[in-house]
Amino acid sequence: MAKNGNRILVALGGNAIKQAEERGTAEEQFKNVNTTAIHIVNMIQHLGKDDRLIITHGNGPQSGNLALQQDIAKEQIPPQPLDVVGAMTQGQIGYMFQNCLQNIMTAKGVKVPVISVVNQVLVDRNDPEFVGENASKPVGNFLTEEEAMRLKAEKGWIVKKVKPNAPKPWRRTVPSPDPIANVEAEAIKILVNAGAVVVASGGGGIPVVKENGKLVGVEAVIDKDLAGERLAEVVEADTFLILTDVEKAKLNYGKPNEKALDRMTVAEAKRYLAEGHFLPGSMGPKVKACIRFLEWGGKEAIITSLDKAVDALEGKTGTHIVKG
Repeated sequence: MAKNGNRILVALGGNAIKQAEERGTAEEQFKNVNTTAIHIVNMIQHLGKDDRLIITHGNGPQSGNLALQQDIAKEQIPPQPLDVVGAMTQGQIGYMFQNCLQNIMTAKGVKVPVISVVNQVLVDRNDPEFVGENASKPVGNFLTEEEAMRLKAEKGWIVKKVKPNAPKPWRRTVPSPDPIANVEAEAIKILVNAGAVVVASGGGGIPVVKENGKLVGVEAVIDKDLAGERLAEVVEADTFLILTDVEKAKLNYGKPNEKALDRMTVAEAKRYLAEGHFLPGSMGPKVKACIRFLEWGGKEAIITSLDKAVDALEGKTGTHIVKG
């Protein structure tokens, strides 16, 4: 089927579902998702008849909390591995987005179908993320240094400082292998082409490897932005819009000479990445994903905050990454 219109892949950060200072109750998360859904419906209302919107999202706080919850109850109930935890949180968050988007669109008279997909993403068993202390994906709640060191000693967790200026800058990190391909690509394409708003590759997708011709789940959490870029290829997106908790990416983040970026070329983005301006646990994967998207053939990648999404699509704000 020939592609018509403009296709936008929206990658939502964890703040769209759970704020750092929140406990993570269902009520809190529904409130956040509803606020996010209002912005998404606003984007949908700005689309043309042949345009398409595809959504992916993080699940770090949810998967981290669910894994901890299972660890606490392990004497009574067998804990599930991270791939199953990923599937469980995909279902949880997908339900919240479907529910809120459907309710808001019904109230506004917007008739667009919404569906979330339980989605596997292929990774390599030999990825260096599975080796030693290389694990780089933050999951679960933010921690003080004292909390982080205690959990490292008690549970053998790998913990890293991921948000330098935050009151609780530490988080647990788990292997985050590079995504190779989206397993349900064909099904997702059919849904998008049919006009549905599809929520897919949630939390970076359920990590699976191929062993003897079969798909097998592995203990990991794939970065949602890198997996989102693979999803963008699948749906032939024109624009890759990464929504996070800052309006623009910055050079010298957290330092006195911090500088917000309005625009950068792929070459500049690669140079800034190599110079260490974008932290591995936060902005680094976002910029890397944008570079991949543009090198694959996408037209534009944008990094901005959720409340500035429409303005960023109109070129009024955000960090815009272009080919050159």
